[in-house]
Formats: sequence, structure tokens, C-alpha cells
Amino acid sequence: MKSKHIILALLALSTLAFGANADSAIWGKDLANNILGYSKEGSMQLGYYFTLLQSTYFKPLFLGVLIGVPVVFFIHYLIIGPMIFSHDRKKIYVFTIFNRIVHTIAAIAFILLIPTGVVMMYGSTFGGGSFVIVCKEIHAIATLLFIISVIPMFTMWVRWMFIHWDDIKWLMIVGGYLNKDKKPVPAGKFNAGQKTWFWLATLGGFIMILTGAAMYFQDFELEIIKSLGLSQIDFLRGSAILHNVLGAGVLALFLVHIYMSVFAIKGAIHSIITGYKEEEEVEILHSSYYKKLKEKNEI
Repeated sequence: MKSKHIILALLALSTLAFGANADSAIWGKDLANNILGYSKEGSMQLGYYFTLLQSTYFKPLFLGVLIGVPVVFFIHYLIIGPMIFSHDRKKIYVFTIFNRIVHTIAAIAFILLIPTGVVMMYGSTFGGGSFVIVCKEIHAIATLLFIISVIPMFTMWVRWMFIHWDDIKWLMIVGGYLNKDKKPVPAGKFNAGQKTWFWLATLGGFIMILTGAAMYFQDFELEIIKSLGLSQIDFLRGSAILHNVLGAGVLALFLVHIYMSVFAIKGAIHSIITGYKEEEEVEILHSSYYKKLKEKNEI
């Protein structure tokens, strides 16, 4: 608890320090220039678009994802049901202990980041005040967990994540999830859906770290921003728009990831706990990877 309080104190003091600076980019002598910047030539004119997107489009978009994705999966579960694979055959070691530790840290980060981010999006609905402020601080602390995990997560899995012809085939049959047949699905160690989630969670996550930090600290000056002809307010507006667009994608694919690992494939979540997948699961859902393992006599 002490470390948490120290981190919160440092973040708060940093924000106050920026705000108290007479030369601050927002509250100091540049305040009027930032506001007037919207009507000046070269301004990105993001004030109008930010207000429009934030008040008219983002909230319905997030609500649609929050309701729509679970409803689609609920219908899928009722009609198609989960895939069930034999537990009587061999188990294939897929995830190392390092993979599992990094994944666990990232999972904890997302479990904290996503609901707190949603609360911040609907801050007025939750009445604002202390609850939303606490969620904002939890969001910031969870970001530190994500920062710890995102680089090792990227480096340990990136070699498996480049597009392959199998991914096109996988998309054409929606990974075989629209029928109850156990026909081999063309996919390597990771399928097209997992690859999409990987790129959004890592590269998209890195962008969200930068844009989130900009919105959290708000009052700072970077020469690169000035060199691009951006006012600080323009930069913050742009950061918020990009952060929310990526956030909607992360929310949608996180819900997909949860459904696939917990409900769509019975027992699949155990693979990231124990490191082992059932042989039949690999043979059917990752048939190309299974063939390579057979060729190498690793099964």
C-alpha cells in the first residue's frame, strides 16, 4: 500500500508542478494562444471534432460494444455451443513459464484498465466525483503494469504474429467457429484472431500509453509538438480522440479474447495457466502448427 501511495503522490505532485509553472503550456502565458489557435491558420481545428466525437459518437460506440459483443457471443453459445476436445490424448507444451508470467501481468493490467476506462468515459453518468477520480488513479497505476508487460510480450511472440496465407483461409471460415464440425482449421501457433489482438494490444497499447500519459499530465511542453505547429490543446484533443478510437477496438477484442478462451473452447484457458494444450485442440484449431510439430517429431 505504501508504494501505491508514493506513486499517487508523485503523479499528483508532478501534475501540480506542471500546472503551477508560469511558463506552462496550458495555464501560463500561452493559454490565450492555445485557445485562439483554433481559429488561426495551421490549426488542426480539433476543438469542434473532439466535442462532437466525445459527446455524440464515442459514448454510443462504447455502449454498443459493451452490449453488442456479449449478445452476439451469447447467441453463438446457445446455437453453436463450445468446442470440446478430448483430454485422453497427449498434452502439448505451448507456453513457457515466462510466457505465462508476462501474460498474467498483462491480463491483470487489462482487467483494471478496461472497466476504469469505461467509468471515465461515462464519468457524468456515474456522478463524477471521488469514484471517477479513484478510477482514474487505478487506470494510471494499471498502465504501469501494462508498461512492464508490453515489451516482453511483444518480443516473445512477435515472430509468430506476421500474416500468413493461413490467416486468409482462417478469416474466410471464421476460424471454424460457425459450425460444430471438428474439421482441421488452417492456423499456425496463433490464428488470425489472436494475431489481430496481439497487434492491437501491443502496438495499439503503446500508442495508448503515450496518449494516455499526455491526457493524464496535460501540462507540459515538448519541442516536437511546437515543431509540428500544434498547440498544446490541439495535441491533447488529438490524443484523446486517438486514445478513444483505439480503446473501443481494445474493448471489443478483449471481450472476444475472453469469450474464446473461457467459453468458446472448453478448457482453453488452462493452457495459459499450465502451459499445455490438448493434442486434439492443437490438431483441429492449429492444424498447420500441428503438422510442423509432427514433422519435427516433437509430438
